[in-house]
Amino acid sequence: MKMFLFAKRNTKEILRDPINLFFGLGFPLVLLFMFNIIDSAIPAEANNAMFSIEKTAPGVAAFGTAFFALFSGMLLAKDRTTSFLMRLFASPMTARDFIFGYSLPLLAMAAIQGSITFLAAALIGLPLSVNTLLAILILLPTAILFVGMGLLCGSLLNDKAVGGICGALLTNIAGWFSGVWIPLDLIGGVFKQVANVLPFYHGVEAAKAAVSGNFTGIMPHFAIVLAYAAVFYALAVFAFRRKMLGHQA
Repeated sequence: MKMFLFAKRNTKEILRDPINLFFGLGFPLVLLFMFNIIDSAIPAEANNAMFSIEKTAPGVAAFGTAFFALFSGMLLAKDRTTSFLMRLFASPMTARDFIFGYSLPLLAMAAIQGSITFLAAALIGLPLSVNTLLAILILLPTAILFVGMGLLCGSLLNDKAVGGICGALLTNIAGWFSGVWIPLDLIGGVFKQVANVLPFYHGVEAAKAAVSGNFTGIMPHFAIVLAYAAVFYALAVFAFRRKMLGHQA
């Protein structure tokens, strides 16, 4: 019960900031329509489906979850600098309760963000089906990954450092190495090899496979994202517990 009350408080804190709402819900739509304009400008005889809505919609939806690292990290880092979190440390809540309390609002927001992105994509030509619902579910582990990254940074760093790492740095890394900006096949080489090691590309490819109905193509990418998400989440719980025990000592 206390975890859900804490999650409710965090929901209010997140929604109170209009910047969070813009980057969490609005910015993916800006990207989606920008890619659609680019696709419309490509002559039909070029036979180039690089920016087709079937490819850009799941990519943008997956990339949009990158901002949750910033939201979760900033919220936790700011709470650590106030007496609010110190008072909660005296409660029976465990480190896992705290981490889940920070995570639940953002996972709900990720589901809403994915739904809005795909609904907007439907307005510009993406067929909606059961596969769309599957794609939204496939996005959640990617969201968990970014939330875990943010909570890990928020447990260790101050809000300014979190803003730099989870904001500018992580979103750019995720954008480039996911293949959202430019398809990785066009770049190739070492860049593509590095992208294959990182989870961002696999999050996008899993969502694309879900939208296209390529169910056998989902699991290889999905498993990699799940593994990364589990590792970062475990590290976040460990780091938060260390901070928690340090303050209680």
